[in-house]
Amino acid sequence: MRFVIPLLIGLAGVGVLGWLGQWQLDRLAWKEGILAEIEQRIVAPPQAIPAKPDPEADRFLAIRATGTVLPEEVHVLVSTKQRGAGYRVISPFVTSYNRRVLVDRGYIPTTGKDVQRPKIETTIVGNLHWPEERDSFTPDDDVTGNIWFARDVTKLARHLNTDPVLIIVAETGEADQTVTPLPVSSAGIPNDHFGYAVTWFGLAAVWAGMTLLWLWRMRRRTA
Repeated sequence: MRFVIPLLIGLAGVGVLGWLGQWQLDRLAWKEGILAEIEQRIVAPPQAIPAKPDPEADRFLAIRATGTVLPEEVHVLVSTKQRGAGYRVISPFVTSYNRRVLVDRGYIPTTGKDVQRPKIETTIVGNLHWPEERDSFTPDDDVTGNIWFARDVTKLARHLNTDPVLIIVAETGEADQTVTPLPVSSAGIPNDHFGYAVTWFGLAAVWAGMTLLWLWRMRRRTA
């Protein structure tokens, strides 16, 4: 009877930890399905901007629009592996039917912050997005110095007097591209469920090993 309680504790621990690992594998399959759906939406044939785009239903919707990029700019701090620190350039974009929206033109190095970029008439292809980049650790934007720390679409729209609609440029018809597009991608969406599953299954194996060691030592003391 003295072995029953340790054995039950061991089985219960392995069972719970194994269940958590399987739950993470189920979450992995769910997340991979979502990422595949996002990728399909990103590369789908582009369409016109919806009259009333929904931040959830229309997130990553592929868009084509012709109009004018205005010279007003907001600079959002960003860092890329290939280029290092720089800024995303957010500008007002007036469509051919006179709708004013936001356009994320892409990356400029820190040395390009003070370069004056003119008004440009062009056709852009990209995706709608409402990034969720602001949390309790995000610094306040330096509006006076034009250094922003998050793409808060509502706040940017108020600042640049546009609709709260943001197009992330993937392709542009600009002849002289001083701004490098940073298209949306599912690569930046966290998907750590496999790692979590390995951790839980590893803990289950350790728990099983410790239980066996416990039972072995109990048996030696009674031998």
